Amino acid sequence: MKKFSLAAIARTELREAVNASNGRAARTVFGGHEHVMRQTVMALARGTELQEHENPGEATILVISGRIRISSGGEQWEGRSQDLLVLPDGRIQVTALEESSILLSVAKNGR
Repeated sequence: MKKFSLAAIARTELREAVNASNGRAARTVFGGHEHVMRQTVMALARGTELQEHENPGEATILVISGRIRISSGGEQWEGRSQDLLVLPDGRIQVTALEESSILLSVAKNGR
């Protein structure tokens, strides 16, 4: 058994993201290439975008803090602190509307 403080990890990553030239920072807290599921705490400075990319499997985003926008297929959804967003299949883009930290959980297809 392992235990993590998502709030503490999110604070650390957000400090790094605000100071990073690309406006983001991330740390995988569970999973990796040898697992089907991967959970990553990501922090995004205000205005930072994760460019449109293919959703690699079943995925959710838990907004730990801040406010984000998910765009996919011409539709948009906003998430705020403590919202859980189930990501659609296909291509998605994430935009930080304010300094934000999220927990991205992905169960990769094809395993």
